[in-house]
Amino acid sequence: MADRLRVALDATPLIGRPTGVGAFCGGVLGGLSRRTDVTATAFAVSWRRRHAIDERVPRGVEIASRAMPARPLHMLWRRTESPPLEWFVGEIDVVHGTNYVVPPARRAARVVTVHDLTTVRYPELCNSATLAYPALVRRALAHGAWVHTHSASVAAEVVEVFGADPSRVRAVASGVPPLSAPDASAPSRHLPPGTGRYVLAVGTAEPRKDLPGLVAAFDVLAPGRPDLALVLAGQAGWGSAELARALDGCHARARIVRTGWVDDATLSGLLHGAAVLAYPSLYEGFGYPPLQAMAAGTPVVATRAGALEEVLDDAALLVEPRDQLALAGAIASVVDSDETAAALAARGLERAATFDWERCAAGLVDLYRDAAAG
Repeated sequence: MADRLRVALDATPLIGRPTGVGAFCGGVLGGLSRRTDVTATAFAVSWRRRHAIDERVPRGVEIASRAMPARPLHMLWRRTESPPLEWFVGEIDVVHGTNYVVPPARRAARVVTVHDLTTVRYPELCNSATLAYPALVRRALAHGAWVHTHSASVAAEVVEVFGADPSRVRAVASGVPPLSAPDASAPSRHLPPGTGRYVLAVGTAEPRKDLPGLVAAFDVLAPGRPDLALVLAGQAGWGSAELARALDGCHARARIVRTGWVDDATLSGLLHGAAVLAYPSLYEGFGYPPLQAMAAGTPVVATRAGALEEVLDDAALLVEPRDQLALAGAIASVVDSDETAAALAARGLERAATFDWERCAAGLVDLYRDAAAG
């Protein structure tokens, strides 16, 4: 192994509208690009859209340009160890699969990121595509892959569920996706008439996010606070139908807004302007939106779900998942008290500052070197 480690990282999640996994890929590549001990190469498993990552990969990171047709490669990689990734990216020391699957390699060590174990803990909340993840992780482990997680709680779950060697499972906390300059007009564009303050939720409408539970909690809050709105920012997902039913039955429906997907400037404006960010998830492996809200100086109310208590610590008000009355009470304690909101915002700024991409990249490079040496 050369002193300068050669790492190939799957940047496919950067294609399209990046979700949390895309934010992770972009942040890690940025952190690696600023190091002098790593040569990072980004690749996309796609035939026609492989160049879509070109504008999103930071300077200092090489881009593998050879076409990698997704469907045939995924079919082969589920059954065989061919073709190896080196065919497409050249000789490397480590390949990092950033989303539950890591391609086979001829000589390179393998690292796979497991973001969470929703598919194991709550399979009823998953769609058919994500239900394939456990088998992919088991295959990676069977072929010697090391595992990266964002939190110690998920690392412990990987050991428990898959019987992985604890010495080959490493928790390295992610950084916080940076916010762009806020669009100051974003709140006023989205607020219903007669309202001036709002509770914000950010995330794809999927069952794990329990947005219907938040709607029910808002229905408890709304009668005594006529100026308060609820803004649901995020693209449609496989929980959209359930969310629509919850909205149809909500007495305060006129004060609830669904924005759909929003661009970075609008998201930043909504985060900066919110009275509180509510994050009522049933399970999480990390939690970017609450950390982004904290970085924006916005207080956070969240659930003790998965890794959230570990990640947010005492910088957020935490309630039990699915406890709609407790969620309503926690939100009320923030929106009704400037003192409580200010104290949470101050603790949140301090907490968010402890998560950065340089520290994440350093931890991953330590993991890469251990994997390569092993």
